[in-house]
Amino acid sequence: MNKDYNPRMHSAEHILNQTMVRMFNKGRSFSAHIEKKKSKCDYHFDRELTQAELTEIESKVNEIIILNLPVIENFLPREEALKSFSLDKLPDQAGDSIRIIKIGDYDSCPCIGRHVTSTKEIGGFKIISSGFENGVLRIRFKLKD
Repeated sequence: MNKDYNPRMHSAEHILNQTMVRMFNKGRSFSAHIEKKKSKCDYHFDRELTQAELTEIESKVNEIIILNLPVIENFLPREEALKSFSLDKLPDQAGDSIRIIKIGDYDSCPCIGRHVTSTKEIGGFKIISSGFENGVLRIRFKLKD
């Protein structure tokens, strides 16, 4: 596993991505910068989000965190993983056995990064700001202990 992301923040990113997929059906982030103090995700989008939408996203992410869902890893053969997941974000050296991170029944995706073992370890999720420019929606967020 190459990515040395903060496990709490990285796991929160997975929940944010699935929340965005469920609310807007525009896919997961195409770019992310994950740091311990604050992070950001970029999405292909067609507009700025309203304050009500940002509040709803933040609330939904926190609802999932509070559920104390298990975060587990499974491995699938590459051919099987390709049937259900995009492997575009994985490095070429990911190999023939693809690691899938599953957060309860809420999210599953291929990933090489470090994660928490349960969503309760993440703490509170807070959207700091968002912006929209040239078809890219950026959401900046942090975690509360």
